[in-house]
Amino acid sequence: MNEIHNTYGIYQGKTVILNSRITCPRCGYQQDDLMPIDACVYFYECHQCQAILKPLPGHCCVYCSYGTVACPPIQAGTSCCS
Repeated sequence: MNEIHNTYGIYQGKTVILNSRITCPRCGYQQDDLMPIDACVYFYECHQCQAILKPLPGHCCVYCSYGTVACPPIQAGTSCCS
């Protein structure tokens, strides 16, 4: 898969990366995705095998569990989805 070209946004006054590559733990499929800046993603359906991904224990969202980049709140140094 090709390199991701980052898209940036502002979260609570800090610059964060908004795109992440999610890797399905079941089939290994990788999908480039743009993270929402104002919502947590607790469930994510794999585009190949249709597995429903959920955050791993101790993680706040699927991006923190399966993505190449943590969610915007974590990047900004705050708690996610509080």
